Amino acid sequence: FERDGAQAASLLVDESRLDDVLAACRGVAERWTGESRIDPLAVLAWPGIVVEPRSVSDVPGEAALALLDRVIEDFRACRRREGLQITAMIEARCERAMAEVDALRRAMPELMAAHRRRLESRLAELQAGFDEGRLEQEMAVLAQRSDVEEELDRIEAHIAEVRRLLAAAEPVGRRLDFLMQELNREANTLASKAVSLETTRAAVELKVVIEQMREQVQNVE
Repeated sequence: FERDGAQAASLLVDESRLDDVLAACRGVAERWTGESRIDPLAVLAWPGIVVEPRSVSDVPGEAALALLDRVIEDFRACRRREGLQITAMIEARCERAMAEVDALRRAMPELMAAHRRRLESRLAELQAGFDEGRLEQEMAVLAQRSDVEEELDRIEAHIAEVRRLLAAAEPVGRRLDFLMQELNREANTLASKAVSLETTRAAVELKVVIEQMREQVQNVE
């Protein structure tokens, strides 16, 4: 706020404070034995003697408050727009992650059957007899080690929680960040249990999607 020339040129004196300073000066003068006199400019320079003229109108203050209200509303509107965009981006990644989970869940029986056929074919190439019972035992152990049903279930549960938090009305950034850590852990476990290139590809794609979500979550309060 800048005053116009007329206001800036005006000089207001605090009469009461001036009287106090002059009275003090007279007291000093009575004791002073020198010939110097009181300098009026020095008196005016005393802190508090000259005061800034007060505005006769509250218009500048009212205008500033009105502008502040507009700034705050614009800021809130910007946050709402950004929040909707971030929500849409995270939701799209959730869809991609669920598509990978569903595709892998449907493919797992065939992937295990294909692995069994490859194992039988290699044994046949050795032209050596093998114990069918032992083969079944080995396949059962392999199936147990490569069972990813639990990981897929947890990934689905975590994604459902992400979607629930996106619809919440309170700050959820910290909880979303924690869920990204849990999702990444499940994707790593999924990769460690891979029995085929398809399983590995799905795990890698999930890790990519999770990392993309994690980057967006950093912008969530």
